[in-house]
Amino acid sequence: MTRVLLFIATNMAVLVLVGIVSSLLQSQGIVFPQMQLMLFAGIFGMGGSFVSLALSKWMAKRSMGAQVIEEPQNEVERWLVETVRHQAQAAEIGMPEVAIFPSNSPNAFATGARKDKALVAVSTGLLAGMQREEVEAVLGHEISHVANGDMVTLTLIQGVLNTFVIFFSRIVGGMVDNFLSRGESRGYGIGYFVATMFAQVVLGALASIVVFWFSRRREFRADAGGARLAGTPAMVDALKRLLAHQQAGAEPLPKEMAALGVSGGTGVSRLFMTHPPLEERIAALERREHAST
Repeated sequence: MTRVLLFIATNMAVLVLVGIVSSLLQSQGIVFPQMQLMLFAGIFGMGGSFVSLALSKWMAKRSMGAQVIEEPQNEVERWLVETVRHQAQAAEIGMPEVAIFPSNSPNAFATGARKDKALVAVSTGLLAGMQREEVEAVLGHEISHVANGDMVTLTLIQGVLNTFVIFFSRIVGGMVDNFLSRGESRGYGIGYFVATMFAQVVLGALASIVVFWFSRRREFRADAGGARLAGTPAMVDALKRLLAHQQAGAEPLPKEMAALGVSGGTGVSRLFMTHPPLEERIAALERREHAST
């Protein structure tokens, strides 16, 4: 789950920065007609999304304390690197960086701007609490995210949504300002800036729902990829073990990293869940296995 929330958090920060820059420009009398505003929104909306993508590996390492395995120091690290290498070759992608991050929760994530320059990281809790066949399935799930180009697709979706958020929040701000000024042409007032920032937050939250929906759909596909690389029984067993830890109240990933992990949270509302419930994912794999036999 970590991938998506970290990505969205970076995008929200970019949108706030764009809002401040736009407000400063307009305070100096620089006003954008609608066509220019759309161009401005497109450049900064798509640009901000791709900046988030470019920073994704660096931010994941920093926020999670992930240590990249440069030279394996023990048998576990050697097995981990070789398993990722084997799966990357099978998925026809370049060898990702492999890292371990400290967490009692059994989890893993993958991120990166390019399929051939990705990062795959696992928690210490995953290595300690799962059988190797299950760890292999979790790795296959993450490798499948990379091979499926989920981060790039997410970037394009987020970029389009950013564009509309920037554009329509300023349209709303202009309408509110026009109402407060009773149509008098006296430049933008405080009403414009407050309404614009409020609309940007609300529209940004609605855009996140679309991103979360996309994330949930891609999890099923990554599960299927993990099943192909490590076997359906191993993938099902891995998800069942994650479910058991979840029900036992295992330590979750930090909020800003939650959308990158293999196991999502339960969430107050399904609309804001980055992952489908583990029960649904297990059932989907079992249906696929039954249909193929």
